[in-house]
Amino acid sequence: MQGKLPVISVMVPLFAEADIAERLIARLSRLTYPRELTDVLLVVEASDLVTCDALAGTVLPHWIRVIKVPDGPIKTKPRALNYALNFCRGPIIGIWDAEDRPEPDQLHKVARRFHFAPPDVACLQGILDYYNPRTNWLSRCFTIEYASWFRANLRGVARLGLVVPLGGTTLFIRREILEKVGCWDAFNVTEDADLGVRLARRGWKTEMLDTVTYEEANCRALPWVRQRSRWLKGYAMTWGVHMRHPLRLWRELGPRRFIGFQAQFLGTISQYLLAPILWSFWLLTFGLPHPLQPAVSGLWGGYALPALTALLILTEAVNLTAGLWAVRDREHRHLMPWVPTLNLYFPLGCLAAWKAIYEVVTRPFYWDKTSHGLFDHTPDETEAEITRALQSAPSAIIALHKVSAISGRAAALPTGRGDHAAPVTLLGKIG
Repeated sequence: MQGKLPVISVMVPLFAEADIAERLIARLSRLTYPRELTDVLLVVEASDLVTCDALAGTVLPHWIRVIKVPDGPIKTKPRALNYALNFCRGPIIGIWDAEDRPEPDQLHKVARRFHFAPPDVACLQGILDYYNPRTNWLSRCFTIEYASWFRANLRGVARLGLVVPLGGTTLFIRREILEKVGCWDAFNVTEDADLGVRLARRGWKTEMLDTVTYEEANCRALPWVRQRSRWLKGYAMTWGVHMRHPLRLWRELGPRRFIGFQAQFLGTISQYLLAPILWSFWLLTFGLPHPLQPAVSGLWGGYALPALTALLILTEAVNLTAGLWAVRDREHRHLMPWVPTLNLYFPLGCLAAWKAIYEVVTRPFYWDKTSHGLFDHTPDETEAEITRALQSAPSAIIALHKVSAISGRAAALPTGRGDHAAPVTLLGKIG
């Protein structure tokens, strides 16, 4: 790669994180990107005293800053990102989560790909994986699902040129384009997927990047349902927002991507909501009676039931094959025997979907927080390594890089681009 490396600003939203700060700093300290070009912003709510106190007692290296988001009508991740964007110095904006452990050379890969990518490539989405897949059965299934989603599904979606529903972390986007599409929708609890749709509507492309970020698998049933319900609620909101003007969406996406959008968003929600009905048809495969059997048996000259049974079996075979393919590498090979148990794992998604629909009506902007730090040790992480990483941060420069009690004076801070950041609206606009 020839030419200068760019400054890359990565925002890390934190909320109610009492004991994850030191490990987060240690993990980010593994990055090999030049420190003078690394701009990490820890984004916290000013009213979140738990996180603020934890960060106040943590020694920060000079390339990490704290941005406090003033109180507002809502407390969501996208609203915090929109505010903190005003303080980012780089032309490339990234997102990591609190429990993330990115590969050390990740920012180098981002800079290289953006340098050689066509001008219409606006966003790079990395692969997410888990560092605690062996914790229990739920973490194993979650890891298989993520491997299928990021290593198979999203890769195929990107290559086909369809709408790429972005993940909430390890995504990197050109700042200029991010501002053109209105930044993040502050009221959408799955702001990443919504951003992917808006990029596609404007003609921008998203590519998958061959880099992995490890995070903590949610391995308890009730927190899993809560987290998945937030994702599905965001999918429902995203579908509803973009379908306010379906003809306009058809023109901007084109027929193929419009149909793909329906399958990706409406299909994702409906398959969970209608899952009990679909599962009931397994009775037919075992020759057992079904309440709909009399109504369906007369369709298509009596071939409806065999066709439906064959479709059900084919679908399960495709899902099984995709799961086995996704975990075929050495790192995930131990998960192969657990792939067939996904049929027992996905019913949790049905509970999450009905919770999501209920909240769309009653609590549309409620952010169901996922707790981190329960299984926070990565396999190669030791206390000595964490201590060395923290000791490498000189305490004398903390005050120069901590932004506290900020109250909307974003334009007063330099952005590193020779000018000042323009104010960012809280609610991303469509179109």
